[in-house]
Amino acid sequence: MMERTVWALGLVNFVAFCFLAIVQSSSAQQGFVSLSCCAIANSTTDTNGIVWTNDDVYFPDRRTCSEGNYIRTFDIVGRGKVCYQLTTLVPGQDYLVRAHFSYGHSLASSSFEVLIGVTPIALVSSVLSSANKSAVEGIFRARKGYVDFCLWKEEGDPYISQLELRPLNDSDYLNGDSSTVMKVIRRVNLGSTGEDIRYPDDPSDRIWKSEANPIGGIINATTDFHNPTRVPIKVLRTAMTSSDRLVLLSNDPEIIQYNYTIFLYFLELNSSIGVGQRVFDIYVNSEKALSGFDIQGQGSIYSEVALNVTASGSLNLTLAKVSNESVVLGPLCNAYEILQVHSWVQESPQGDVDAMLDVKKELLLSNSESEVLATWWGDPCLPIYWQGLVCDHFNGSSVVTSSLVVTKMALSSKNLSGSIPSSIAKLVYLNEVNLSYNLFTGKIPPFPTSSLLRSLDVRGNDLMGPIPASLFSLPNLTTLYFGCNPHFINASPASFNNPRLTTDHGRCIDVEPSNSKKGLVIGTVACGSVLTIALGILIFCLYRRKSAFKRYDMKKYSIKKNAVLSIPSTEDFVLKSISIQTFTLQCVEVATQKYKTLIGEGGFGSVYRGTLQDGQEVAVKVRSATSTQGTREFENELNLLSAIRHENLVPLLGFSCENDQQILVYPFMSNGSLQDRLYGEASKRKILDWPTRLSIALGAARGLTHLHTFSGRCVIHRDVKSSNILLDQSMNAKVADFGFSKYAPQEGDSGVSLEVRGTAGYLDPEYYSTQHLSAKSDVFSFGVVLLEIISGREPLNIHRPRNEWSLVEWAKTYIREQKIEEIVDPNIKGMYHAEAMWRVVEVALACIESFSANRPSMADIVRELEDALIIENNASEYLKSIDSFGGSNRFSIIIEKKAVLSPTQEQVAEPSPLSSQPLAPPEPR
Repeated sequence: MMERTVWALGLVNFVAFCFLAIVQSSSAQQGFVSLSCCAIANSTTDTNGIVWTNDDVYFPDRRTCSEGNYIRTFDIVGRGKVCYQLTTLVPGQDYLVRAHFSYGHSLASSSFEVLIGVTPIALVSSVLSSANKSAVEGIFRARKGYVDFCLWKEEGDPYISQLELRPLNDSDYLNGDSSTVMKVIRRVNLGSTGEDIRYPDDPSDRIWKSEANPIGGIINATTDFHNPTRVPIKVLRTAMTSSDRLVLLSNDPEIIQYNYTIFLYFLELNSSIGVGQRVFDIYVNSEKALSGFDIQGQGSIYSEVALNVTASGSLNLTLAKVSNESVVLGPLCNAYEILQVHSWVQESPQGDVDAMLDVKKELLLSNSESEVLATWWGDPCLPIYWQGLVCDHFNGSSVVTSSLVVTKMALSSKNLSGSIPSSIAKLVYLNEVNLSYNLFTGKIPPFPTSSLLRSLDVRGNDLMGPIPASLFSLPNLTTLYFGCNPHFINASPASFNNPRLTTDHGRCIDVEPSNSKKGLVIGTVACGSVLTIALGILIFCLYRRKSAFKRYDMKKYSIKKNAVLSIPSTEDFVLKSISIQTFTLQCVEVATQKYKTLIGEGGFGSVYRGTLQDGQEVAVKVRSATSTQGTREFENELNLLSAIRHENLVPLLGFSCENDQQILVYPFMSNGSLQDRLYGEASKRKILDWPTRLSIALGAARGLTHLHTFSGRCVIHRDVKSSNILLDQSMNAKVADFGFSKYAPQEGDSGVSLEVRGTAGYLDPEYYSTQHLSAKSDVFSFGVVLLEIISGREPLNIHRPRNEWSLVEWAKTYIREQKIEEIVDPNIKGMYHAEAMWRVVEVALACIESFSANRPSMADIVRELEDALIIENNASEYLKSIDSFGGSNRFSIIIEKKAVLSPTQEQVAEPSPLSSQPLAPPEPR
């Protein structure tokens, strides 16, 4: 009986102990967020005692879970983002956020940026991840009660396996500075060869890793030191030492050109060593950072050192013993951390963020399956706008904001239902709202008299009336459309007395088809087009395949001239017969020596160099089996280039369509692409001088102008970039790659492109956010090309300092301060005429205006570039002419200081084909 009683008491004590341990663990983990993405169980405890939960509360759709792995993937259209909003933060408290990215072999390759708030701190790439695993850890100071942890898509589908948030109590990492974010590069427990040390040994759950390749002696010791330290005592009980010099190597691909903070932690483990007996200098990358450091110099056997350095490529820490008779032992170090310092990117005003989150919440009540709302994550303006929004630094009035604010909401024809969100009235800087042709019911919400609203369009819904009287008293309202709402109660005629107000008075004019009818019409036309295309291609390819069985000798490898093929486009090109050359597959293989010389790769496929039987060199573009561009792009090129010819557009010589293989044949451009000549491999051999660059810009502009003014309908290229501007043997520019081109919308068209096309860095932000396509989208992209020509820089480069990632944003700052010399390519400095350069800079700045209405046309751009080239090639005559008129009223100071210099670089400047001859007269307009 007594044994049974003792056993019972023991069981009670054990249960009580376990309960107490759980309570203590729960208390110790207060503020912890530990998410195991796609985990089956809602809550599990690991061997460290950390309680993990799944992330279903953030993303309940388990279809995004990778089968057999705890990995969540996000299918994002375009360069969008997805965010976890981590709540219950305490403003002013420092936090550690850590994410793990385990890459499953079943996933397609991808790369994406990791952001804390809107500040990018890392790029994750499935190709570069070591052992298919990657982790990113950042330290920040909370500014509000939550933080967004976001994945910003570069390529492929972003993925994540674990996400952790940890409060850092009594942290000195940021030294009280909330304007920076730190990315942890390394956190090393020196002297340890065992397992990582983390929670519960480290109450903040920092992960202290063992040194992989220790260089030096290892000390393991127990210590009675109990004073508070930033480092767990378990970490400090081991150290690395050397009799003379201790080298801690850190050659890490993540060490790019940035500012870094290095924390070194020291605890003297030899009790027989006193003050002045272990003294050493600390070097960073061979430069002395601290002289005569003594661990016990401050009266304690524990000491810390923080060093701020700038580095690129490596951070080599060297601790060297000081030569002194009193110094007995060499340097010692217990642990260190390397943190990369990022400037906190200013977010949109909190009022705008809160208002848009409320708008999203209201819309989700009736639109939980909306594809538009599925893209609304994090900050509405940064790093890219939410779909359907336009943000700017100004609101259209005299007020200028230091951060991006929501100025326009364009949600026309998005199949949205329910009530119009009343929260849109909270958007202080909103000046244009278009909610037309949706399924909204209820009433138009009232706007405060302080609203800056200029335009409101709610046509084509099922709203009830009347219009709020306050709407007519808004001081800035100039446009109001509310027609095609069958149950709407119209306002009294007296309400429309404002002479500045343009309105449809509720009349249903030019109504769009209802969503169901519109879907039926589009579906019918699309299906018919697809069937026609499929039938046409099938018949043609079967015919070519049948012909391919014949035996050919070399004489029969010649081109078949003037073959006629009628192919309808899946875009909105006109159905027409086209007369182009066709090649047999054997002919292509002979010309390319069975695809021997690869000269490029693109979205369509590989490009090979070849020679036709008549000696003409060609570039052969072969669609790959895994190409993201398909028959539609193939036919786009056939249709467009068979109808349009211009000296500044790459001509299509012919095509082949045998054995289901799609091939396009162009003339070979011997001088490659503009991109390669500016900052690719070719730029390392010879640089482009300024007159040549200007000539190339003018040629490309003329080619685009021809597209935009093409007889019949304007053609929009949709992928203007420096790699799509090719250069022939005379350095003449020719615009290439028309796979995404399409006709501009005309009156009666919706004006909406169902798929936004373009390349990151060149993409028109207005086109991306509204999906309204216009020729001005090409103008924006061409403006980026002009900046490339001026600066010799790529449009996006995340390996530069954060404020230089975007060429557009970096250049704008200097241009507006009239410091263009700061953005000019160093290879051409001193070798250009100041006024010619200024004209090109001003054209580029006008092209990259946020709103398309403020951008010039390509015809205007051509005229400006012609003038700039005339000035550049006739500089001496121009200087004489301005002298005779008393000097230029704008550039005289710059011009007087200008000197024509010889290049001092090892590179040889490539002469301009126009520099030794008068400028040819401009094309007739």
